This record gives sequence, structure tokens and C-alpha cells, in this order.
Amino acid sequence: MSNRLFEDDVTFLQRLLKSAGLYTDKIDGVWGKNTDTAVDAFENNFVTIAGSLGTFDARSERCIHSLHPMAQELARRCLKAIRDAGINARIISGTRTYAEQNVIFSKGRFGNSEPKVTNARGGQSNHNFGIAWDIGIFSSDGRYLGESPLYKKAGQAALAAGIANLEWGGNWKTFVDQPHYQHATGLTVTQIRTKFESGKAYI
Repeated sequence: MSNRLFEDDVTFLQRLLKSAGLYTDKIDGVWGKNTDTAVDAFENNFVTIAGSLGTFDARSERCIHSLHPMAQELARRCLKAIRDAGINARIISGTRTYAEQNVIFSKGRFGNSEPKVTNARGGQSNHNFGIAWDIGIFSSDGRYLGESPLYKKAGQAALAAGIANLEWGGNWKTFVDQPHYQHATGLTVTQIRTKFESGKAYI
């Protein structure tokens, strides 16, 4: 990829790389030689996974690129299953830093007139740990469909593919989120955050 991964938040980057087993130095927020080496390994994994499972449109690729390597595999298998079902879907959101999550959380709050889109602050969403992604569905002429029965059909198609560890937000009981998919870990968000911030594996 042309842009360095999370270069504006090196601490976040090091946490992600370390939890993926690619960075072995201390988490210090300094982009040094060991961070460069870990990013190179991350990029090589990205290319290998893409070569094995196939590639998609540029936006989907940018979002997949931001994910934990194990989640990258699931996201590619997920999107392929949806597209194989005849649904024109793209991945439109991947990993967010805590700061990016807080910007989204502020929508509809603190005097912001935009609609609320999340109840999760930074560190409270699985998007903040590289294991969650959202899809968008588009019409044949390229129009984004924010609401469509195709989101349910997409979720059903993804689950029918039998992809291990894939969780669909459309099956949630308290907050149904049909565009949302994630790598199931069996851990709470709080447990994942604790491991992420210390650079320990959570998937």
C-alpha cells in the first residue's frame, strides 16, 4: 500500500502488530527499525492472503488492509461468499484507531447535529482491534444502498458459506447491525482491549 499503516498513531500500530505476533519490541509510540520490520511482515502477509483468496475493489482492499491478518482472511472469504450470491457488496469500514472511533462517537452529541451512528467510544468497539468490518451494498449503477433487504441476504450467504469464527451483526439481539461482521473471539470487548493494549494475542 502507498500509505504507511496507522502512521499518525504509532502506539496503536505497535499494539496491533504485537498482538498479531509481528512486533516484538516495547510499545513506545516511536516508529523505529523494529516497527519498520514488523510493518514489512504485515505487508507481506497482506499480499500472501490476497494472492491466496483473491482481491476486490480498491475501497474494500484499503479496509481489509487495516485488519488483523487473521481477520483479513475472514473478511475476504466473507465478501467472496456475498458477491458469489450475486450481491454487489464492498467493505466500506475496517479498523479504526481510538481517536477515529471518538470522532464517530461525537456525531449526534456535544452539539453535533449529525445522526448518532454508534454508542461505542474509542476502545469500546471491535473495529478498534482490527477484527471487525462493515459492508455496503450498491446498486448496479453504483448507488450506495444504506437500507436494503439485501443486507439480510448477504449475512445469510456469508454464514451459509461455513466460514469458521465468522460472526454477523444481523444475529445480535439487543443491537441488530446487518452490515457488520467480525472475527469471533469468545472474549468481551473489555478483555480484548486489555490484551490489545498490552500487545497480547486475542485471536
